[in-house]
Amino acid sequence: MPTIYLIRHGKASPEAADYDELSPTGYEQARLLGAELKRRELDVGPVVSGSLRRQRQTAATALAEAGIDVEPVVDDRWNEYDHLNLLDRYPIETGSLQQRLDAALTSWTGTGEAGEDSWPLFRDGVRAALGEVAAAVGKGRTALVFTSAGVIGAVCSTLLDTPAAGFIAMNRVVVNGSVSKLVHGRGGTQLLSFNDHAHLEHGGPELMTYR
Repeated sequence: MPTIYLIRHGKASPEAADYDELSPTGYEQARLLGAELKRRELDVGPVVSGSLRRQRQTAATALAEAGIDVEPVVDDRWNEYDHLNLLDRYPIETGSLQQRLDAALTSWTGTGEAGEDSWPLFRDGVRAALGEVAAAVGKGRTALVFTSAGVIGAVCSTLLDTPAAGFIAMNRVVVNGSVSKLVHGRGGTQLLSFNDHAHLEHGGPELMTYR
């Protein structure tokens, strides 16, 4: 069966002036990811990345480590939602960052708003991007998609037909540098495994990050 790997970017730089840069931890996560891709000896098909710098840096580092000489196709639909915009749009004064983000995501997914930054537009764009990748993967090949937690949560919760709360729960736990595996066949695209990060565990607890 054709397979699709949804790969979350490595740890970004939340304490730096520019969040959208891989941190040293993020580069190590991407390197270990690349080593794991090499170990699996995949027959690699399409390689796609969002346009965010942290996604493209993860792709470049992992592909180089894996010895995969492919330039990813950049597609904005694989970009993350704008979490800072959501925190401003749905402000909550108390709680941790994660609690405030969960509350903002609950409001965002529950309003039914239309428009450029709406949940339906984000979700439908992700669905369309996934459909294009699935159609392009040949039999026995694996597509690699370098993306972000919210996109992975949107894809996986949609495939499992969960309510919006399922998206929020998945979004919360996607590990940097993890792999979620989909299979595509006559019955459509299905989730086979979610948030696989075993390749990071021997690197120590500092590699288990979520931002």
